[in-house]
Amino acid sequence: MNSSISERIVTIRSSLPTSVKLIAVSKQVSTQAIRSAYNAGIRDFGESRIQEAASKQAELQDLPDITWHFIGHLQSNKAKKAIEHFPWIHSVDNLKLAQRLDQLAQQLGVSPQVCLQVKILPDPNKSGWSVPELLADLPTLNQYKNLQIQGLMTIPPSGLKDSEIFNVFNRNRELAKEIQEQNWSHIKMQHLSMGMSGDYELAVQAGATMVRLGTILFGDRS
Repeated sequence: MNSSISERIVTIRSSLPTSVKLIAVSKQVSTQAIRSAYNAGIRDFGESRIQEAASKQAELQDLPDITWHFIGHLQSNKAKKAIEHFPWIHSVDNLKLAQRLDQLAQQLGVSPQVCLQVKILPDPNKSGWSVPELLADLPTLNQYKNLQIQGLMTIPPSGLKDSEIFNVFNRNRELAKEIQEQNWSHIKMQHLSMGMSGDYELAVQAGATMVRLGTILFGDRS
């Protein structure tokens, strides 16, 4: 990639509807590159390793208006660190983890914003609720008042055709609508976190409100 990070960001941001938040996935990216993205207008950054993110956050304390999003698989034993370092967690992928985060949020006096990770199609390589599991767990999730459940996150299985990827994203949007119409007191469906560098245009067409872009902004990582 010959164009600069800032040029790529300007191009992609200009192609996105204003309703879509661009989260720059900065895992394995230097703080210098994050600063370039920041200077090009990005305020939302996604990381998937807590330790790596914490050291970057320490280095970037002079940029106080960054919002950090945790987008990787989160193990229960790292839940406390996750909510200490991330106001947003996109990858809450099971009931036990949600319960743990809710307890910790109460202890720490915070209320993290979370997305529920759902597998629209079966996929042995990914974590997340199946659709029937998620629907069955909603009454319990609704009791977790320290979490701000804001929507759904999904990642399609690899190897799908564009039309199949679009169908996954579209089904995710329909599922969010179904859940919204059930009028839960503590579950909102304002956000659809879906779409990465290879498929974000399809996600946007299907109604994504947040896209998680790394390679297309920062180039290939080592």
